[in-house]
Amino acid sequence: MSDSYHLAQINIATAKAPLDSPVMKGFVDQLDAINALADHSPGFVWRLQTDDGDATALQVFDDERIIVNISVWESLDALKTYVYAGDHLTVLKHKKSWFEKMAGPSLALWWIPKGHIPSIADAKAVLETLKTKGPSPEAFTFAKPFPAPSTVSA
Repeated sequence: MSDSYHLAQINIATAKAPLDSPVMKGFVDQLDAINALADHSPGFVWRLQTDDGDATALQVFDDERIIVNISVWESLDALKTYVYAGDHLTVLKHKKSWFEKMAGPSLALWWIPKGHIPSIADAKAVLETLKTKGPSPEAFTFAKPFPAPSTVSA
């Protein structure tokens, strides 16, 4: 873990239907609990949210069905544990029930200076960097992670 950097992530998904439709009910019904789980997970720092407590009301892309999640974590291990363990993993296993397969990357990770909160524009740019250049220290994935800048040997 780096003393100077935190891990930011953006993930997006295209809903199969509007969030208030019966198709999306299973996802929407779990949203508050999954967000609360993140908020209380070891290593959690911050997540994008409106006054309603989530980011589903934010239209960040031209397609209004694309929902966005941006969060900051103390380390790659902390985020990985949250994503691939417990109740979040259960939701993840049902993703195909609620979301369409995306043509490009739907998740990007990147290191930010500790204390920095990424903007939506920052996150979208990182996702685009991953799409156009592939995994790099500027934008990467769980499958091909890069170490925080201060942990790289000179």
